[in-house]
Amino acid sequence: MLPKRIKNKLQTLGVLIVLLMGSFIFNSFLSKDLQQVQQASLIGGLKTSKGLSAFPIKIPEIKFGFALDTFHVTIDTIRNNQFLAELLLPHKVEYQKIDQLARNVQDTFAVTKLRANKEYTILTRDTAEGADYFIYEPDVYSYVVYDLKDKLDATVIYRPMETTIKEAAGTINSSLWVTMQSNGFPIDLIDKMEGVLQWSLDFYHIQNGDQFKLIYEERSIDGKYAGIGKVLGAYFKNYDNEYYGIYYENGKLKGYYDEEGRPMKSPFLKSPVKYGSRISSSFNPRRFHPVLKRVRPHYGTDYAAARGTPIVAVANGVVTRAGYGKGNGNFVKIKHDKTYATQYLHMSKFGKGIRSGVQVKQGQTIGYVGSTGLATGPHVCYRFWKNGRQVNHLRLKLPNPEPMPEKEKPTYFPIRDKVVAELGAIPFPEPLPIATEMNEEKKGATE
Repeated sequence: MLPKRIKNKLQTLGVLIVLLMGSFIFNSFLSKDLQQVQQASLIGGLKTSKGLSAFPIKIPEIKFGFALDTFHVTIDTIRNNQFLAELLLPHKVEYQKIDQLARNVQDTFAVTKLRANKEYTILTRDTAEGADYFIYEPDVYSYVVYDLKDKLDATVIYRPMETTIKEAAGTINSSLWVTMQSNGFPIDLIDKMEGVLQWSLDFYHIQNGDQFKLIYEERSIDGKYAGIGKVLGAYFKNYDNEYYGIYYENGKLKGYYDEEGRPMKSPFLKSPVKYGSRISSSFNPRRFHPVLKRVRPHYGTDYAAARGTPIVAVANGVVTRAGYGKGNGNFVKIKHDKTYATQYLHMSKFGKGIRSGVQVKQGQTIGYVGSTGLATGPHVCYRFWKNGRQVNHLRLKLPNPEPMPEKEKPTYFPIRDKVVAELGAIPFPEPLPIATEMNEEKKGATE
């Protein structure tokens, strides 16, 4: 008989030997299995489900900076007369928290700015405890994250925007709008081009065969179109006249200049409405009135346009009257300085905040096209005063803007030459068939 102490040691040794042998056998099988996995991968992929690659790797969906897979996601649209509380109470957010949130975010993005027909997203980690985030997208450029838990605040996040330099060219074959649309250019590019050339070119006297070229910035967010940036260079041939507009920025100077370095911007715009309108009746002291059926002087220029088209102030000034007249309908009169004043008749409604005594800036919306008063259709009758006397603004020689300083021209001219050369290299597309506009509302509108 072996002593008990020695017997215990031998038993412990035996257990250790068994464990070591088991580990050796397990590792041998594991090593063999891994070798088989590696070999199978090299010759064309695994044939069994033993390898790690047999399990699919799911890439989480990231949106608004969150991994949506880790939340219960609700996406819906705000309906008319629907308030934030109505959206959040069904998601177990207490009314007291909603009220406190509304108070906290007044200076960030007030809940009163939420609009009907806009999409929203609610993220909830645990449906038993209530929603964590409410996300609202006011536009394509940004989104707002409302924290519904401890912070009860809001963060406005602006999406990164990409800018691409693009070119456009075309030959007018009915109207500028139709030509842009037919060539597949963004319609808001018309507004940008008018913004460059509106002080030197009368867009209401363009004709078939006129040509234009543009170099401009196009913005996109996540690969989706997000609007037009700056026009870097513009060219327009109207009849036998050629117009250039070159963007130049250097310190205090910022804006558009012509080939000689003269500023494109003038104290007065050519007209009070932008593209999509036409002159339907001109200044005429002996015009036959279409409503009164008698000869009556017409001391204005009628621009026929779709109802609701914005009417803008042609220059800086002060509103001397915004009211209603039996013949004028809703109208606004603006005093620009001691010499000049303008008036805008037949509006459907006034612009926001427009009333007597209010200062307005050039290009600011002061009202919208309508047919109030004596009018046969939607248009704006635009009247112009010089030294208290109504005159034809189309024949008036208006003051010139401040010229570019001579010392600035050596810096400007190389930029001008580069842009003009780039515009010259843009080819014109093949002429399109003559098209016609379908807006019957614009035909013959006058007072």
